[in-house]
Amino acid sequence: RGAAWASRTLRRPERRAVVGRTGRPAAAGMPPPQPSPAAWPKDAVEVGRIAGAWGVQGAIRVHPFAADPQALLGCPSWWLRPPEGPAPQPLPPAAAPLPSQLRVRQARMHGDAVVARCEGLSDRDAAQALKGARVFVARSSFPAAAPDEYYWVDLIGAEVVNRQGVVLGTVSGLLETGPQCVLCVALPPAARDVAGPGPNPPETLIPFVSAYVDSVDTAARVIRVDWEADALS
Repeated sequence: RGAAWASRTLRRPERRAVVGRTGRPAAAGMPPPQPSPAAWPKDAVEVGRIAGAWGVQGAIRVHPFAADPQALLGCPSWWLRPPEGPAPQPLPPAAAPLPSQLRVRQARMHGDAVVARCEGLSDRDAAQALKGARVFVARSSFPAAAPDEYYWVDLIGAEVVNRQGVVLGTVSGLLETGPQCVLCVALPPAARDVAGPGPNPPETLIPFVSAYVDSVDTAARVIRVDWEADALS
């Protein structure tokens, strides 16, 4: 999903392997959510989309942005927003408004989807009415990562600095290349000026493996790497 910032748990053994993913941070400038019993979390992260009803007793099927969607499976509350689009389809006059929060009673994997039963959804019609809704969870409610594991959402925006103290840029995204992930590092402004205009913003690609990544400080938002700054000159 090209525009979806994925947040994945990255393990750091000899090779830092992907072991889970959640989704993307809620975009800035989005309209405020509808009122709900609890305030919309400031650290909301998009983790999937509701595909529609599952069965006839009010269960819903969710397409996660992860092969191992622990955030969806482990969080007791999900938050909803309407599908993206310039002209969303209006709800039928008798349709209930989209709830901004779902309280999850049970969630489990079913094939490549998550099937969940939530409070307030008692039949197929109620569940099907949520089709297309975007599902968010609070970052603070993610399952704790194991030592030397990281969620993608915690890496995006981090400053990347090499052993010589040169700032290589900030993480703009990550790529999966099979056995490993790659940091997409947007070059700092000075380096962009050197690179000149182009169809795509200049960036450096750094494999997220122990051979190149020395440390990750998510609190300070700094990733230290063994990577030459030749590309910046």
